[in-house]
Amino acid sequence: MLRGKLIHPEILETLGRSGHGSKILIADGNYPFTTAVNPLAKKVYLNLSPGLISVTQVLEALIPCIPVEAVQVMGKEGAEPSIFQDFRQILPVGLELEVLERFAFYAAVREPDVALLIATGEERIYANILITIGVIQS
Repeated sequence: MLRGKLIHPEILETLGRSGHGSKILIADGNYPFTTAVNPLAKKVYLNLSPGLISVTQVLEALIPCIPVEAVQVMGKEGAEPSIFQDFRQILPVGLELEVLERFAFYAAVREPDVALLIATGEERIYANILITIGVIQS
């Protein structure tokens, strides 16, 4: 048995194979999981039921395991989705959310450096987050 918040074997395996610059998408339940992602990315489906598992639950388990260099989120002009504040509370201090409009976000997730898609049952809209793995500081 593993200790820590993240014990999912497929996620851990993919993280172990990823490196600096690799990207991880944690997607909400509305995301087009099969068409708007790098076709070579590992896909892990945690979308058991609407509302289970949430994007923030996955993010809370993932963040202690990896250094984070950058974060992109899907958004639109106007009011900021409430989940962005939740992201800021979970992410390391000082990381800015780079907001991309929907089709620019889809294009970013189709790039070859996206190594992992984690599908959730998150019901909030614009709850998609693309994390770039950074380097471990010595």
